[in-house]
Amino acid sequence: VQLVESGGGLVQPGGSLRLSCAASGFTFSSYAMSWYRQAPGKERELVAGINEAGGATHYGDSVKGRFTISRDNAKNTVYLQMNSLKPEDTAVYYCSAWRFGSLAYWGQGTQVTVSS
Repeated sequence: VQLVESGGGLVQPGGSLRLSCAASGFTFSSYAMSWYRQAPGKERELVAGINEAGGATHYGDSVKGRFTISRDNAKNTVYLQMNSLKPEDTAVYYCSAWRFGSLAYWGQGTQVTVSS
């Protein structure tokens, strides 16, 4: 089983990034997916989640209106489109897979740094 995040990097405030998480080794379409992030010295927090079919999403209050989660079950991939990025969005972003409300798998994370 693998969850491999990509797309992180350094971006200026106000910029955009698109994160991807490629899944393998399990039936991707049977799992809800979520993005979490963790900044230095802070607890890990929920960024966004999406249900198995992609028809329902939810977001953390700090990213509502700026970030969009989506998935492509044919490609076994979940995405996080991040717009209007702020310095406080700087964190390691993690992809996770959930089955019946319980955490099943966790990715290794990708660094996002928002700085001028």
